[in-house]
Amino acid sequence: MANPKRWQKHEKKTAKKHRGRHVGGPGQPDYTRGDVQGEVKLRQRPLTKTEVMAECRKGRTEIVCNAGFSESAIEYINRYRPDVKLVRGR
Repeated sequence: MANPKRWQKHEKKTAKKHRGRHVGGPGQPDYTRGDVQGEVKLRQRPLTKTEVMAECRKGRTEIVCNAGFSESAIEYINRYRPDVKLVRGR
């Protein structure tokens, strides 16, 4: 698991890169930019379809993950949630 300081720095840096305001906190998006709510994930494995679906249910419209996304997650977004943007970080 990532060091807490490391993921917090990563969230703030990603929010700045996407021209958003860092929010963070439990139940809150990691950053906002107007109506866009972004979620940042710092992990070693790609985000799965189930995890992407959970973020979509929370109202996130941008999901950034440094490890990328599974094929099933990408197919789900393309088919059912074209309004959600998946971004592979670094």
